Amino acid sequence: MAESFHALTRFNNILLDFDRDIWLYISLGYFKQKAIAGEVGSSTMPHKVNPIDFENSEANLGLSNAVLDHLANKLPISRLQRDLSDSSALRNIGTGIAHSHLAITYTLKGLRKTVVNKEKLEADLSHAWEVLAEAVQTVMRKHGHANSYDKLKAITRGKGISEEDIQAYIESLELPESDKKRLLALTPSLYVGVAASLIKHIK
Repeated sequence: MAESFHALTRFNNILLDFDRDIWLYISLGYFKQKAIAGEVGSSTMPHKVNPIDFENSEANLGLSNAVLDHLANKLPISRLQRDLSDSSALRNIGTGIAHSHLAITYTLKGLRKTVVNKEKLEADLSHAWEVLAEAVQTVMRKHGHANSYDKLKAITRGKGISEEDIQAYIESLELPESDKKRLLALTPSLYVGVAASLIKHIK
């Protein structure tokens, strides 16, 4: 029983991490939530659509973990093998599992109301020219440029890089013209590698 309760708390923690990530993506505007008729938004901002389902899931996961972790630590211990305190503890198995079930229900409900904000994602990505530093330093290494990683790190790390900046740097490099043209043709939205094909394998 203790092993099963510990396993469920590990699952709960994975779901808790997921809930918090989705909450943050919503706050960043990467996901939008559908407004549901009759739902209350903020107490002072009626226009707001709160990520309440993910918050409810998070709360229930905390309660589930508290109960299940206690049971997993409590049940293997018996004072002189004659301790009957576990009889009271066992009455809370349903409570711990029920809170986990509620959390899953709330997460699924929240996901059904969540949509990708494609415009926001594309807008943020279109300004992230620094992501092309990986492609540039990889091609530089291919042609034997020393310290290519450090060179790109020096001009991009923690800095805002524009399209003009990255293209001027590429133009300054001693590279075969074919590779230079390939790099100059790249944009943040085109630099996705095999991500598009990999996503098709997710069911």
